[in-house]
Amino acid sequence: MSMKVVMSTKVDPASVNIVGKLVENFGFRETAELFDGNPVYSRGDTVILTTNDEMIYYDSLDEEIEKQLGFRPEIIAFASRHSSKQKLPALTTHVTGNWGKAMYGGKDESLAIAEPRAMKLALLKMSELNDLGWTVCYEATHHGPSELSVPSFFIEIGSSEEEWVNERAGEIIAETIVYVLANYERANFPVAIGIGGGHYAPKQTKRALETELAFSHIAPKYAHPLSREMLLKAIERTSGKVDAVYVDWKGSKGETRQMARNLAEELDLEFIRD
Repeated sequence: MSMKVVMSTKVDPASVNIVGKLVENFGFRETAELFDGNPVYSRGDTVILTTNDEMIYYDSLDEEIEKQLGFRPEIIAFASRHSSKQKLPALTTHVTGNWGKAMYGGKDESLAIAEPRAMKLALLKMSELNDLGWTVCYEATHHGPSELSVPSFFIEIGSSEEEWVNERAGEIIAETIVYVLANYERANFPVAIGIGGGHYAPKQTKRALETELAFSHIAPKYAHPLSREMLLKAIERTSGKVDAVYVDWKGSKGETRQMARNLAEELDLEFIRD
């Protein structure tokens, strides 16, 4: 049986909150196994693992799981907090990696493997369950871990202490994780690499909520100019097929827009300008 992993950490109050709700509401049971010295919880084909440090620095986590527990996961959902200076109350999802220098985990110019179906389902489910009036959005690809050989995504409660421990937010994310892991493999959406816009990818989020389009890696304007190599890497580091290159036109630098358009043409991908 291929196993799915929900990854959490003891040092993150949002992570602890979400795992608490998974155990309380979704029948995860403690097993006799340990991961990084912490109890493993399981339900069907899904396990909850807990580590002792920040998850963004956990490169090669999939190999570590195989070493400690004897299986290579099919997908990893990182249950996490999101921090921002604006303290925007938000429920977010994104894939990890670094367009340039690695400031917070992972390696320079290295991208984790995106699972666009999982992130789109997460966005739709969080949006449906969101009775808090908070923002629901994608975030651009950022922070580590970047060195994983299985698909993964972060799903987060933002953006300050008050939100991280909010019980309802914990319930929404827990329910979303269970839903996504049960359904993403059967989902089928056209997939785009997202280019441009701010960190919270407003236009990409709107598209994903209102149309069939699902996003893989998103390269925000602050990561431009984006090299052709990195755009190719984003396509390559996507689980499944990429159908389109999407550009937030106003939210992109000229040379990046042009490069994206040329590459889309060359690879026979749909070019979407918004």
